[in-house]
Amino acid sequence: MYIALALFTILLALLLVFWGGRVLLSGRWLAGFIRGLVGLSFLVLALGTVLVAADVFSYRNLAREHSVGTVSFRKVAKRQFEVKFSDADGIAQTFELHGDQWQLDARVLKWQGPLARWGLQPAYRLDRLSGRYLTLRDERTQVRSVHQISGSNYGIDVWHFVRNLGNRLPFVDAVYGSATFLPMEDGAVFDVRISHSGLLARPLNQRAVSALDHWQ
Repeated sequence: MYIALALFTILLALLLVFWGGRVLLSGRWLAGFIRGLVGLSFLVLALGTVLVAADVFSYRNLAREHSVGTVSFRKVAKRQFEVKFSDADGIAQTFELHGDQWQLDARVLKWQGPLARWGLQPAYRLDRLSGRYLTLRDERTQVRSVHQISGSNYGIDVWHFVRNLGNRLPFVDAVYGSATFLPMEDGAVFDVRISHSGLLARPLNQRAVSALDHWQ
């Protein structure tokens, strides 16, 4: 269903290209400035539609709870960690985080109205990996670290656009899904899972279990 929505959007863009080209080619340009302007408007709208479809297609279907990847930690210095994130496809990224705790964020598009009734499931895209200090004083004075996991590559950010409108569109809401801040510990490995309620991190080894036990 999710792929069908992207294909429908691309089809709409192709129709706009056809109509725009037809208007541009159906008369003399100098004698039909308005006609040319309308044709160019169709072409610009078609390009925008394609970019919207490409950005939406970068999101993944959220039909049920599943793992989005693992996060592992190697201590480099006091309150400084090398963090390796490996996503569900096995693609690994390495970051440096400062602080006492870590959090992974995801952007979620929740379809409303007819789209939801047609069975279109929410969609997500991993967003940021960040570190945090336990005290407010350290948060204000120590090194902060926030890293982008993935983002929009097409110049149009649908999630950000919907969010800026205050989620007033009748067919979609843009929300954050965030894992609870958890402790960073040398050698700890966590499995991050996503569901309709957000992100959840579970310990995968004893180091991670021990970190949670001491933190709680």
